[in-house]
Amino acid sequence: METIDHEIRAEVCLGTENLTGDIGFFTKTLRMRMDSIFPADDPAMAVFSGHGLRVRLERDGSACAGRLRILTDDTDFASAPQMTSPGGTVVDFDVLNPPVHRPETDHAFVVRRLKDQAPWVIGRAGMHYRDLIPTRLGGSIIASHIRIPDGGPVPDMVHFHKVGFQLIYCYRGWVDVVYEDQGPPIRLNAGDCFIQPPEIRHRVLEASDGIEVIEIGVPAEHVTEIDHDMVLPTPHLRPDREWQGQKFVHNVGALAAWHPFRLPGFEARDTTINDATKSVAGVQVARRSAGDPVWATHDADIHFSFVMEGSLTLEGEGEDPIRVAAGDAFVIPPGMATRYGDPSDDVEILEVSLPGRFKTTL
Repeated sequence: METIDHEIRAEVCLGTENLTGDIGFFTKTLRMRMDSIFPADDPAMAVFSGHGLRVRLERDGSACAGRLRILTDDTDFASAPQMTSPGGTVVDFDVLNPPVHRPETDHAFVVRRLKDQAPWVIGRAGMHYRDLIPTRLGGSIIASHIRIPDGGPVPDMVHFHKVGFQLIYCYRGWVDVVYEDQGPPIRLNAGDCFIQPPEIRHRVLEASDGIEVIEIGVPAEHVTEIDHDMVLPTPHLRPDREWQGQKFVHNVGALAAWHPFRLPGFEARDTTINDATKSVAGVQVARRSAGDPVWATHDADIHFSFVMEGSLTLEGEGEDPIRVAAGDAFVIPPGMATRYGDPSDDVEILEVSLPGRFKTTL
């Protein structure tokens, strides 16, 4: 297969009704460089370059006036999100790498059961996705149950996500991933988790047969970009590096210590994600312990749980009790009284909260 040469040899061709006026607009207003003009005595064509693109303007009308989109950090352009040239070209300006904004949470009590057979959708790199929060709480969060039925190499590329928070929890099997500044590929086994700080470069390499992970992304809609230049692994190991205030976490479940959970009748292991994100989010795994479950409320903005093993009866004020089992997920809004009734001895729950620190009232 012939290798593609990525040297830029292309340009955008636009028509103009006023080439003279557009020359001033492209050079002075847009601060682009004029590379050529033809003919000198009565110009009918001019070529400009800048902002990572090349533009050819033609006066003869063979091309139509069109639209350009320029990504910029220049506050002058960002404060004027759109301009129109004298020749009719519309120019849109978008801020380059704007901060990720999480929409206000649309609080709701949500239960998503595996036995209801919500559809699996084929997503990026051929992976199967099942949506665990169909409402996405107004766009503030997406929770996905992801599986790869057939193991082996994964057709992935070096990429990154423009997110505020992202969790990968290995539910079944194993997966190998390589991360920027984190050394050689890391194997994530069942019970382990990563947090992928905002914009950390990474690539999924290989997975076992039947691999399943739970992925949390905040906000729900976020951009995934391919990095064509970075080669992984990178030469440096920088475990203390921060991306937008967050550190990479590889938490190994088998090595974690168990402590009393926030709710009686359960114990939990912490994944260190609260500390690594400076309390942007917290992730714990809870299991049955001594004591009787009680009614309780919390004040977290987002409180998501996924039942990994066993079962329990989810009781909520104003709601009919629901028996939830392995593969089911639920969201409890702040201030709503609930109880994890009649838990099985083998019950195990993945709990994700934003923020990481919140108050529970028994």
